[in-house]
Amino acid sequence: MSPARYRAITGTALAALVVIVITGASVRLTGSGLGCSDWPTCEEDQLIADLEIHAMIEFVNRVITGFVSLAVIAAVLGSFFRAPKRRDLLWLSLGLVAGVIGQIVLGAFVVLSHLNPWLVLWHFMLSMVLVANAVILHARAGTDDAPPPRDATASAGRPSYSQRWYRWPITALTLAAIFIGTLVTGSGPHSGSHDGDAIERLPFEIPSIARIHGLTVAALVITVIATLWHLHRTNAPSGEQWRARLVLASLLVQAAVGYIQYFSGVPVILVGIHVAGATFTWIAVLWFHLDASPEPTELPISSNDPTIDRGITDGRADDARILVP
Repeated sequence: MSPARYRAITGTALAALVVIVITGASVRLTGSGLGCSDWPTCEEDQLIADLEIHAMIEFVNRVITGFVSLAVIAAVLGSFFRAPKRRDLLWLSLGLVAGVIGQIVLGAFVVLSHLNPWLVLWHFMLSMVLVANAVILHARAGTDDAPPPRDATASAGRPSYSQRWYRWPITALTLAAIFIGTLVTGSGPHSGSHDGDAIERLPFEIPSIARIHGLTVAALVITVIATLWHLHRTNAPSGEQWRARLVLASLLVQAAVGYIQYFSGVPVILVGIHVAGATFTWIAVLWFHLDASPEPTELPISSNDPTIDRGITDGRADDARILVP
């Protein structure tokens, strides 16, 4: 199996994990968390749910988990057949297996505990760990060789691993914002069950915990803006600057959705968009942290092409370059 084919498989696994995060949120936001009150069957005496809206939503989410498991198994099998074979890809794919098994077991406890909010919280955070694992695997899957030593990029004219310290505050603040966001949701009105009054909620005052969440996001936005200024001042690679701008755009959209949902009574549709946005923002941050795709591609162009503006080349007629997004 070629690296390109294996990267397509890992991309499918990553997409499946994003889908299960979104469908899992829909289970909660439609009050269908206890649509199936037993596990692994839907009810004590039946595997398939009755034709009732809450039961079917919960059951369909469990079925989607099966498809996610198949995508993860394909990623593991692909790591054995990929040429050249790489041990780091095998371990990363096995990490997905461990994560999915952990999700299934934790999901069972969520149902059997009648949607204990702390378990629901860690169920979502484990999803973010799984997404991170899948992003790292996907970023590495398309290359022929294992990642170079940490400071090897310095010899190629790029900042070394240690010089790119500015990635860590962004990643850490993003994790903090996501975690505190789960505390806000766990304290809010969407318990996951249509009988919301009977479900335990987290013991936080919503205005207070929401304010902490907002301040964390504000600190993150300021950090990203400062990082963009640093990248521009140091003439960082265009791909790295592009990824940082993507992170900033994602954060601004998330902040707008968050404020709108808070001041409009936390409508279900906006909460769902906010959860999906948090997942995509996390992926954008990981792309920036890993210095991975998407990024502009540098293509050679003919030195005698009259349509090329010579101002954007490096000044060497025999080796002109243009950046294509």
